[in-house]
Amino acid sequence: MARITAGIGSSHVPAIGAAFDHGKTQDPYWKPVFEGYEWVKEFQRKEDPDVVILCYNDHASALMLDVVPTFALGCAEEFAPADEGWGARPVPMVMGDPVLAGHLAEQLVIDNFDLTLMNHLDVDHGLTVPLSLMFGKVEQWPVRVIPLAINVTQFPTPSAERCWQLGAAIADAVQSYPAGLNVQIWGTGGMSHQLQGPRAGLINPEFDNAFLDKLSNQTDDLRKISRLEFLRESGSEGIELIMWLIMRAALGDKVEELHRFYHVPASNTAVGHIVLRPVR
Repeated sequence: MARITAGIGSSHVPAIGAAFDHGKTQDPYWKPVFEGYEWVKEFQRKEDPDVVILCYNDHASALMLDVVPTFALGCAEEFAPADEGWGARPVPMVMGDPVLAGHLAEQLVIDNFDLTLMNHLDVDHGLTVPLSLMFGKVEQWPVRVIPLAINVTQFPTPSAERCWQLGAAIADAVQSYPAGLNVQIWGTGGMSHQLQGPRAGLINPEFDNAFLDKLSNQTDDLRKISRLEFLRESGSEGIELIMWLIMRAALGDKVEELHRFYHVPASNTAVGHIVLRPVR
């Protein structure tokens, strides 16, 4: 059967993608950020995952405000990098796994998650920046990817608890898949940041590090964080951290923390990164 062997959390800051694409990874400002991801690149070479279920949010690239699904599952054979207004990132086509995606869709609907199924979906920096950080510059991505787009941009957003329930249901669905696949699940976005309004530029390292601390064995506290608390403590875009809870729930009750990285700032955002292993 398929197994979820690791969970990864990471920020998906668009400026990181621009720095990567324009060869600025060794610039003094950006070097500490990219050095924080050197460990995971070696980890991925050793782990050699077959498929990544990648939780991210679209930034009005493919899903405009006229259509706002709460949970949208990418079921296509491939996903093109989106043009976000200045051209698509010069990264490889993202190859999907429509058979596993179809299995996930069926099982999650049985588990009472009313998914939107995306048979065409261009993927923006929310998905491609984490791929660049985990695998570096490549001719083709070494994994198949199933995008799972979460609405964190338009009220009402799903709650932390509902995202946790989704992650647990994903774990059950993967476990029931008959093919022997090495599957990872990633939660992306965050950490604390706000892009507009009087609090633009807000970063809250205390909140961010407490979130990282509790992600392994104090998850009940994280599941209780309300939308208002995310807004107050981590800024208007800090709600993206609910996607990390999908990843964490899919790993089961017990995990081992393998790697952690936190850095302020990268653009106007706190960058967080964590690698977790389920303990069976």
